[in-house]
Amino acid sequence: MSQPAIQEKFLQSAARHGYATAPVKTTRLPPGIPYIVISEAAERFSFYGMNGILTQFMAGQVFDEQKHLSLPLFGLLDSHGTSAPMSPSHATAAYHFFVFGAYFMSFLGAIISDSLFGKYRTVMVLSIVYCFGHLALALDATRLGLFIGLALIALGSGGIKPCVSSNVGDQFGEANQHLMSRVFGWFYFAINVGSFFSGYWIPDLLVHHGPHLAFAVPGILMLIATVVFWSGRRKFVHAPPSGKSVLTEAFSPAGRSIVGRLAGLYVFFIVFWALYYQSSSSWVLQAGRMDLHWLGKDWIPSQVQSANSIFILLFIPLFSYVIYPVVNRFFALTPLRKISIGFFLMVPAFMITAWVEQRLGHGSRPNIVWQFVAYVFLTASEVMVSITGLEFSYAQAPKKMKSFVMALFFCPFALGNLFTAAVNELNEHNGRLVFSYVDYYVFYTCLMLAASVLFIFVARKFKSHTFLQDESPAPAQAASGCT
Repeated sequence: MSQPAIQEKFLQSAARHGYATAPVKTTRLPPGIPYIVISEAAERFSFYGMNGILTQFMAGQVFDEQKHLSLPLFGLLDSHGTSAPMSPSHATAAYHFFVFGAYFMSFLGAIISDSLFGKYRTVMVLSIVYCFGHLALALDATRLGLFIGLALIALGSGGIKPCVSSNVGDQFGEANQHLMSRVFGWFYFAINVGSFFSGYWIPDLLVHHGPHLAFAVPGILMLIATVVFWSGRRKFVHAPPSGKSVLTEAFSPAGRSIVGRLAGLYVFFIVFWALYYQSSSSWVLQAGRMDLHWLGKDWIPSQVQSANSIFILLFIPLFSYVIYPVVNRFFALTPLRKISIGFFLMVPAFMITAWVEQRLGHGSRPNIVWQFVAYVFLTASEVMVSITGLEFSYAQAPKKMKSFVMALFFCPFALGNLFTAAVNELNEHNGRLVFSYVDYYVFYTCLMLAASVLFIFVARKFKSHTFLQDESPAPAQAASGCT
């Protein structure tokens, strides 16, 4: 179907359902934002709840009341119902292959959204696929159930990711673009509210009630997220798809230039995400060998990840309203400078985990407080890299390529996890490690440091351009936006 025909069909459908197709000219907050933010909080609860226990479940490691790791009867099973846990390296690799698949699928969602169905319909269809993935995990604890469930979740979560984030930006026009940075902060805040509650609660469900309930609860939250998003359909701006022109524009000289310039930056994000996502894999397995008693509580290894969400909730307002304004008085914090500083902050996070691993190899058991300290640096790094990168990427994308460029932004997530998966697969040979856990963390520390230094020189040569959606005239009831 030609581009005019696709757009005409979309516009007719939008008119029939009473959907807006362009932002209203207003200085107020777009009315669809609350639905997007609440839906995102529930969806992230579902994803991080499932994601947070995945490595621990696959490795068959659950923290019991006697402060040691045991192989529970309700761990990963084979097709005959026999316990079939993975080795730590294979569980880590499997986790990162899944995350790679989830982010790689963002290209599929972006192409379908931008060229055929628009963001809303794409999100709705793939959210249903997402729900069925959770259902498969909840019903079947075998390796087959794991594969089917994770494949569906990867397709659903990955496919909606560029659509949801770019849909936030679509709600804004020039008159209220000054609110976009604040809303992207709220968007990220919602992600981590969902992540905190799921990261703290779901591991406890796994330990005390088994995988069926632990995987079912995230599925219920994903269903809630889908319903909330559907409820906001008449509040959203439904930006029309562009048909084949999205690919034509992407591969035009101007499109190739934009993609090429951004790809030159995103190469460095690959290293960042290769380290970041190990907080849900190798860090969890490391925590299982540490002294988990702190603040009067015996922590479950996968529960420690909730520290990231706690710090995010604290750091977003701290950075936005205190640190950034103060630093800007003396040093202009452009988006690329924030990202550069964030890269460097990831280095001490892995230096700490390397030190912990060295202590564990001398036979001592460092307290889990050291991982919490590492999370301070990891979270500060995330605030400066991920939130800034999300907003920066949307602004750099031409109007017909918003979802496509957001998918490009998520590509380093996929490639970083693929890199880590490959490293873990290659590191285990005939059941033995090629290099030690200490060397493993030192390798990643040095890799991040080198990438951080090189990024400074590349960022200096980058020329930025900002593209925002067009506005429609404000109707008489323009006050319908939220304040």
